[in-house]
Order: sequence, then structure tokens, then C-alpha cells
Amino acid sequence: MGGLAITSLVLSQFRSHGLTRLAFDGRPVAIHGPNGAGKTNILEAVSLLSPGRGLRRAGAEELARRPEAIGWKISAEVDGLDAPHDVVTFAEGTDARVVRIDGKAATQAMLGRVLRILWLVPAMDRLWIEAAEGRRRFLDRITLSFTPDHGEAVLAYDKAMRERNRLLKDQVRDAHWYGVVEARMAEAAGLIDAGRAAALDRLALAQDGAETAFPRADLALVHPEGSYDDLALVLAGGRARDMAAGRTLQGPHRVDLAAVYAAKGVAAGQCSTGEQKALLISLILANARALRADLGRAPVVLLDEVAAHLDAARRAALYDEICALGAQALMTGTEPGLFDSLGARAQSVAVTEAGGVSEVTG
Repeated sequence: MGGLAITSLVLSQFRSHGLTRLAFDGRPVAIHGPNGAGKTNILEAVSLLSPGRGLRRAGAEELARRPEAIGWKISAEVDGLDAPHDVVTFAEGTDARVVRIDGKAATQAMLGRVLRILWLVPAMDRLWIEAAEGRRRFLDRITLSFTPDHGEAVLAYDKAMRERNRLLKDQVRDAHWYGVVEARMAEAAGLIDAGRAAALDRLALAQDGAETAFPRADLALVHPEGSYDDLALVLAGGRARDMAAGRTLQGPHRVDLAAVYAAKGVAAGQCSTGEQKALLISLILANARALRADLGRAPVVLLDEVAAHLDAARRAALYDEICALGAQALMTGTEPGLFDSLGARAQSVAVTEAGGVSEVTG
């Protein structure tokens, strides 16, 4: 059995695509064309077949083709975890995103029970030197790939924390109100913390003994305000300090992800740009290997402009690892030559732009 796969994809009024139809056969897909032709938009559409806001974290209202802005629709046939499925997601006007699986209304969380999708995009190149928020988001995407319910725990925690922050800003001192909200935060935090820790354990195991051309990254969770065993107790004891700050200062929303280039013992943020990129690729591949071990099938992998940042040997090594995984990887690049070493192991899709409408062949 091959990896999880998108077998057909139809984009309607999505970003630069008026109407684009694509058919895939489960092999990796090399998508090439000039800048601005709509290559990344195809990957973004696929990313929206998973829970969340996709690889650009765009709101539903931002995804409609301009200037029409009449709404958008993504339709896909997928070879899913348990069976083939028809998946549709769309938004009309400024409405929220709707999901349907096999013609029935579904939640975004249910998408994670149909497909598992990983991605690496150029915006992530600064992951190791940017603020901690980006690394938390990266960690939560990894955790979500292993535990589809992780996203609901994060949402529950964020909602309860916003309520607590309002109490703090309003200088409310009624312990009962805090107790109720903090109990909800602690319950969700327990799930979040356990999910993140388990995800890091899975990545470490997937890197152990793996024959790969990409460097191992040792990962650790960092609690800048100190670790905790009982968040409810910590929050209760920190109300005065939090009230002075006007926000909650401790909990999973403050956790950072530390990475070390294992062979050199150097923190990722202090590595060269090329090494930082290699570490990211290594983690995405480890995530894919771990999922294949868990599920028996490799996830769909989206790699935007990844080949342009690698020399020929590293590109060939990346393609070899993707093919060895049996993963359907959708990859973009400006030149078809970037994918020469894939040969017949991949499909090729050329994207050109004519009269403002993307034409896709391949």
C-alpha cells in the first residue's frame, strides 16, 4: 500500500485559480513555473484539506480570487487513512470555511482523520531565529499530525485563557470566577503538554538510526517562566502578578521549542542559513517517517521552493528519501531542471499564466 494521496484536485475561484483541475497518481509531483503563476496556491489549497488555516494561515475571506471575491471552493478525491473519500471545503463571501466529507458536514478536526499533511514553506526559514510563537506553531502542527484532537485542546485552552485575561484586565478579584476558568485551562493544558511531549519523543525515535543526508536535530521544550506539574495551582498563586501584567504569564502558550544541531552541539539559531534549512528538512522527514511507522502509510508532504535552497547532491538526497518513504510530495520550483534527478519517479506539472488565468498541464 502506498502513501496517503490526493488523487484529484479542483480549485474554483481560489487565489489566482479561476478553475483548475489536476489529477495525481500517488507519485511525488514536481510543480514548476514562473514566480506568480500560482504554484504555491496549489499547495495552499492542499494544506486546507487538513485542520487549521493552511500553510499561509490566511482567513477564509482572503482566499477568494480577486477582483470577483465571490467565494472559493476546493474539491478533492483522496486515498485516505481508512478508505477513499471526497473532501470539499469552501467559503461564500465573508462566511467562515465549511468542510464536507463524502457529502456530509464535518468539522476541521475530522480532516485529520482522513489525511495527514505536512509542509515546509520559505516563511519557515527564519523559524530558529524568530519569536517563540512561530516555533510553538511549528510544534503544534507536528503534534496535530500525530494527534488530530490536539487542535481542539489548543482552541479550548486559548478560549479559557482569553476569559482569564479579561478578568485580569478588569481587575476582577472574585476567586470563584478565576477558579472555574483556571480549571478549564489546566485540563486543556494537560492534553497540550502531553501531546507535545509525545510528539518530540516520536521525532527522536524516528531520527534514531535513520540513514539520512540531513542532520539530526535534538529538540526540547523550554518553559521560560518555569515548568509546572499543576497549572491550576500555579495560576491561582500567580493571579496578583498576572493582574499587574494584564495577562497570563505561565502555561503552554509560553512554551518555546529549542533545537540543537546534534553532530555539532550548536543551537539551531546559531547555525548557518543552510544548516538551519537542513535541520527543518530533517524534522519534516522525521515527522513523515514517524507517521508512516504509526499509520502504516506516509503522509502527504508539501515542499514549497525547497529545491532552490539545496545543491544538486542534497536535492537528489531529498528526492531519494521522499521516494523511499513512499510519500506523495507536492514540490514547487521555478525551473523543471530542479527536479531532473526525480526522473520517472514523479509527475511533472507545468503552471503558466495567461490572461490572468492559471493554466495547468501535466
